[in-house]
Amino acid sequence: MTTFPKCRHCGSEMPMTFVDLGLSAVANSYVPFARKDEPEPKYTLHTRVCPSCWLVQVDEDVPADKIFTADYAYFSSFSDSWLAHARRYAESMTRRLNLGSKSLVIEIASNDGYLLKNFVAAGIPVLGVEPSGSVAAAAEKIGVPTIVEFFGEKLAKRLHDEGRRPDLICSANVLAHVPDINDFVAGVATLLTGEAIYTVEFPHLLRLIQEVQFDTIYHEHYSYLSLLAVEKVFADKGLRVFDVEELPTHGGSLRVYACQKDANHSEQPGVAKVRADEAAARLDSPEGYQGFAEKVQAVRQALMQFLNSARDQHKTVAAYGAAAKGNTLLNYCKIGPDLITYCVDKNPAKQNTLLPGSRIPVYDVELLRVKAPDFVLILPWNLKDEVIRQLADLRRQGTRFVTAVPETTISA
Repeated sequence: MTTFPKCRHCGSEMPMTFVDLGLSAVANSYVPFARKDEPEPKYTLHTRVCPSCWLVQVDEDVPADKIFTADYAYFSSFSDSWLAHARRYAESMTRRLNLGSKSLVIEIASNDGYLLKNFVAAGIPVLGVEPSGSVAAAAEKIGVPTIVEFFGEKLAKRLHDEGRRPDLICSANVLAHVPDINDFVAGVATLLTGEAIYTVEFPHLLRLIQEVQFDTIYHEHYSYLSLLAVEKVFADKGLRVFDVEELPTHGGSLRVYACQKDANHSEQPGVAKVRADEAAARLDSPEGYQGFAEKVQAVRQALMQFLNSARDQHKTVAAYGAAAKGNTLLNYCKIGPDLITYCVDKNPAKQNTLLPGSRIPVYDVELLRVKAPDFVLILPWNLKDEVIRQLADLRRQGTRFVTAVPETTISA
């Protein structure tokens, strides 16, 4: 008898495939040049849909300690637009909750302190929770106290017993990153008291489907989230969603506001709006997920056609941004240095490495000006406008910019 993986939230069997992207290296496991000859582990990247709670998820878990290592290479502070987004959030929440010197803000997966530093500057006490030692050390250097641990119910109980009573718990792009989503949400529920609130941002599954954003699927993202699924997970731990904002970040995200079920926060119109959008897209039925794999294959076909044509015409293509989403794209399309000569990134932790799987070398952004290519493929397509502005001098010299999702587009 055929058995299927079970849902990480409700335990139901999941026979339905969302999309199978084959074998792929771990997206943020950049390979130092000195280790270029060492074998690289690869894992199945197959996503399924739970028919009970509608949580979309990878069906093979790469252990979290294999991903979020001490030398984890993702630092939030290398995107100007993301820093501006974080600053606006901090200003908005300070006003909304009337935060001050007697308040406490806890951020889960606080990375290099990119967000909490805004509260610190306003005199508001903070605490970061971050499992990666390298980025936590960067946060400490700028005055953001940080606990180096994975967050879950056990840590939350300890913090609660220590008398920590946050007015605001926040996290951005972390709920999808936890293998045990029930333990994570239980931890949030443990720390929330009275009228305190939790805000969480995540790329919206609806936008992923509509815009064929399959490259946001990688092992680091254990789950792919709709409001429908998130409300079910939260409710099981006694949390209630009372507001939702739709954001442009990461190709279309949600910011969900939650509280204890008996708190006094009234439900805002954004909740009903997103519920209606998801219902219209049939995310509560198999039909809402069918046909996605075929759209993904079409994206691959168009990109390969462009790259093969460029090579045949002796045109050079470089990539901008050693982003995790780019590594999914390159690995799924089986693209290597024969088609993309090199990649550049502003983050020194990624420079002088090879991209996982594709083994394309990564250098400083200035190499684009030394060895100007005919085309630059922008892998973090959500930052397209920011990147083109940064490289306006190359554009004036004739370099053209390309994005592959949701379709191959060449900027004039």
